[in-house]
Parts: sequence; structure tokens; C-alpha cells
Amino acid sequence: MSRPARQRAAVLYAISATCAVVGALLWVRGHDRMAQPPRSYGAYLAADGYTPSTWRVWSSALPQDRLGLYLVVFGILLAVGTRVFLARRG
Repeated sequence: MSRPARQRAAVLYAISATCAVVGALLWVRGHDRMAQPPRSYGAYLAADGYTPSTWRVWSSALPQDRLGLYLVVFGILLAVGTRVFLARRG
């Protein structure tokens, strides 16, 4: 495998890992929003647990947990595709 191919593979793996991590965070955030409210005041998260946040990552037509799941799947598919591409080239 040549040096440019290794660099491209590293970039593609970094992109796939970033997509998977951001997707996992969005998926967890989306599931936290749909969960039952905490029973005690101390159980709230400090960031946005006191008032419901109106900040959205995506449009209201696509929930955050579904967007997160799509990003995780895309990250996995990109990593697998990169691996297959490198195996064919090598």
C-alpha cells in the first residue's frame, strides 16, 4: 500500500469515527429527552436540565435520536467500505 493510500485511509477512518461518536452522542441526547423526568432536583444534569432546551441540531422533522442512529450507521459503513477498498487495492 502506497503512502497516499495510507493517508487517505487514515482520513476516511477519522471521518467515520467522528460520525460514529457524534451520532452516538446525539442518540443518547435524544433518548434522554424522551426519558421520564428526574424525581429529585439533584438528579438534573447541569447543562440543560433546568429548562427544556429549544436548541435543535436538525430539523423538527427528524428527531435527534434518529439522526444519531443514521450517523452511527454511516460511520460504520464508511469504515467497512474503506477497509474493503484497501483490501482490494492491496
